[in-house]
Amino acid sequence: MPSRRTVLAATAGVTSALAIGAAAHADDKKEGRKDDSRDDRKLRSLISRMTLEEKVGQLFVMRVYGHSATAPDQADIDANLQEIGVRTAAEMIAKYRVGGIIYFTWAHNTRDPHQIADLSNGIQRASLEQPRGLPVLVSTDQEHGIVCRVGEPATLFPGAMAMGAGGSRGDARALGRIAGQELRAIGIRQNYSPVADVNVNPANPVIGVRSFGADPHKAAALVASEVAGYQGAGVAATAKHFPGHGDTAVDSHYGFPVITHSRELWEKLDAVPFRAAVRAGIDSIMTAHIQFPALDASGDPATLSHPILTGILREELGYDGVVVTDSLGMQGVRTKYGDDRVPVLALKAGVDQLLNPPDLATAWNAVLKAVQDGELTESRLDESILRILKLKARLRLFEDPYAGRKGVDRTVGTAAHLAAADRIAERTTTLLVNKAGLLPLSRRTHRKILVVGADPASPSGTTGPPTGVLASALTELGFTATALPTGTAPSAATVAAAVAAAQDADAVVVGTYNVTAGSSQRTLVEQLAATGRPVVAIAIRNPYDVAHLPSASAHLASYSWTDVELRAAARVVAGRAAPRGKLPVPVQRADDPAKVLYPIGYGLTY
Repeated sequence: MPSRRTVLAATAGVTSALAIGAAAHADDKKEGRKDDSRDDRKLRSLISRMTLEEKVGQLFVMRVYGHSATAPDQADIDANLQEIGVRTAAEMIAKYRVGGIIYFTWAHNTRDPHQIADLSNGIQRASLEQPRGLPVLVSTDQEHGIVCRVGEPATLFPGAMAMGAGGSRGDARALGRIAGQELRAIGIRQNYSPVADVNVNPANPVIGVRSFGADPHKAAALVASEVAGYQGAGVAATAKHFPGHGDTAVDSHYGFPVITHSRELWEKLDAVPFRAAVRAGIDSIMTAHIQFPALDASGDPATLSHPILTGILREELGYDGVVVTDSLGMQGVRTKYGDDRVPVLALKAGVDQLLNPPDLATAWNAVLKAVQDGELTESRLDESILRILKLKARLRLFEDPYAGRKGVDRTVGTAAHLAAADRIAERTTTLLVNKAGLLPLSRRTHRKILVVGADPASPSGTTGPPTGVLASALTELGFTATALPTGTAPSAATVAAAVAAAQDADAVVVGTYNVTAGSSQRTLVEQLAATGRPVVAIAIRNPYDVAHLPSASAHLASYSWTDVELRAAARVVAGRAAPRGKLPVPVQRADDPAKVLYPIGYGLTY
């Protein structure tokens, strides 16, 4: 890692700003988000010395392929050349002077903690060595649960809906604190979490278990708690997706969702967690690529809506932190306008950071041209750059931009952190059905267990597959468990093989995944139950599966298929932990969705 002397030398062009971070950080602790006019003056002076091109670059947060800032693998060099026109992260920074970089697993940025720290350091070095070089705000989507970019050996926690089932503000704050400490240790200073959407649509294909639940006030409390945890650890939290993506049956990655809530309903439902995030001093808020006619009748996505981002978020909610777009490569924001117009319209709407445009050259040049042509003023750019630099100062990036090797070893995936994640997970597992007191299973009467079910692609960085994780966990708990994957749509032959295997078992555990009325997963559970063997169903994603599986002897919801949640479910099955989770969403009846089968707050224990 570079010495502090190297850091100071590299940042010689911005020495007037080096002292800002500590002062701003101390002020935050004493006085919340109160502005320090002296520090503002220093940052404004810094901005005044930037070229227009440097200012444009500071607004962008961009992906880049590779595990190294200067020496990625050849395949990643090729991908960078094809998509960005540069070979490496360092070349991208030199050419476009981007203010932020986002890490993805699929971009090969996140192999292991030391590599991630080295990549972060290489990015910072490349930026700080530029004329008037500024530190880079490195970000990622580390929501936990089904969306993570940094995997094992980092500590992975239950996802938001599981945390909603646990209902503990203390656990949510601990999640943010521990996860934030680990992210900071590897050089990631902005996390696109927590999800503040209130999931009231069981058919929501993109939010679902990424939400804390359907109760806006309970979701708000957990959002605020995670924000406090993350930001107390020195990582910027990001509430998403404003003004609320919780009631849609369309995925904005691939389509353009329309939210039909009235303004009154928005105030009572969608707005509540975002208001809590603002009160908690949230550092950044991410926009949604959704149409919300009650808030803006223009037909524009919220990301490009001045009435929503400036009129409501800035003026009504009083938010003056950083506003970041959701990825500009998503279809929801590209439906109405071209890729050259989207970044310009986003800035005119009130956005500060432009995240992951599909073509950086097109987007960057469009913003530059908009200023040169007078469509955007340079002072408008300065407003956003000031917010971005104030955030970098609060995160101490001006004085301490690098990650240290010892910090990685001391912090990432420690035994204490992993144990905390396990304890938190145990408090989220929800027991919905337990006929004749079947659970917990006894090793004396149900020693041989067959584990069948869906094996969806493992969430980033977990070992998987789910059937294997459950079988291993149950075996470690004293059972003899065998895994037989049957998939999300088992064929008749697969069902028959599972039924045959069940003849030699004392009980069957089935991992179910988003069961629908016509799903052959229902057939699997029904035919296994017909053998007379007790069947324990574990919903490994959406908790609504229970409505379609009345033949199961017991039913649990784990809300995700990450290792930490599956191991916790296994401990509940084995009686090593009591089920403590309560449904954070209602489950409707399968035969009459207008009626509730299990309400919010339902959950059995023993």
